[in-house]
Amino acid sequence: MPVPDVVTASRSAHRQALLLLALCGLFWSTGGVLIKAVDWHPGAIWAVRSAIAAALLYAVRRPSLRGISPGEWGAAVALAATTGLFILANKLTTAANAILIQYSAPVWIALLGQWFLRERATRLDWVTIALVLGGIVLFFFEQLTVDHVAGNLVALGAGVAFAFSAMTLRKVALSGTAAAPVDPLRPLLLGNLLGAAIGAPFVALHAPPDATGWGALVALGLVQQGAAYLCYAWAIRHATALEAMLIPIIEPIASPVWVAIVFGELPGVWAVIGGTIVVGAVAARAVLGRRAQ
Repeated sequence: MPVPDVVTASRSAHRQALLLLALCGLFWSTGGVLIKAVDWHPGAIWAVRSAIAAALLYAVRRPSLRGISPGEWGAAVALAATTGLFILANKLTTAANAILIQYSAPVWIALLGQWFLRERATRLDWVTIALVLGGIVLFFFEQLTVDHVAGNLVALGAGVAFAFSAMTLRKVALSGTAAAPVDPLRPLLLGNLLGAAIGAPFVALHAPPDATGWGALVALGLVQQGAAYLCYAWAIRHATALEAMLIPIIEPIASPVWVAIVFGELPGVWAVIGGTIVVGAVAARAVLGRRAQ
């Protein structure tokens, strides 16, 4: 039976992980307003953003790139696939469809988590998933469409990749020992390096953005990606894969808030209702889940 000090430390680490995941979602949410300021091909944005993020991650921790395990490569590929497919989905379907369908990811984790990680979804998790997806539908209600089948399928692929990114990172984090921990930051670094390499041809094929665009690109790499991944790498050690997906799901809700602040594009009534449901469900899941421990 664990001693009280160990249990208290574990609960404290879990609380910190949830707070860092919420902060991660806020960092991710700046992507919409920053990308809007960059007049460049999406593939080029992906490459440069990934390269800047990778440089930050390496500068902060300088993880060794020797002896990379198959699990770490799997997490890196899943991350690169998530970001690449999401950008492609935004080209082939509406942004609302891309966001909603990608955030089917918690469902895939709930279905596969027991098999992949032996982390079983609880009834509270399923209720939270239902409320979150319902809230996102309301948030983007006026923008959703049944058209663009190809783009919607790509967005679904992004959702599956997003789920496997969280699960594989969690598995990497759990694979080490107290004496020899495995740093989840390494596959995050590798994933960004893959994104930078794959997107590099678009940088050469298209004229670069102006000074404002470059400023936004730096912010995308350092804050929207780099700072977010630093939070995520620490949190994934102490939160389940499903929590690592549900808590940052405030991202698509917070993103239009930044747009409203910068561009004055205010959300409608349905968006406010949907956003309230999402944030409320995520907050309730964090509080009730902690009490159940």
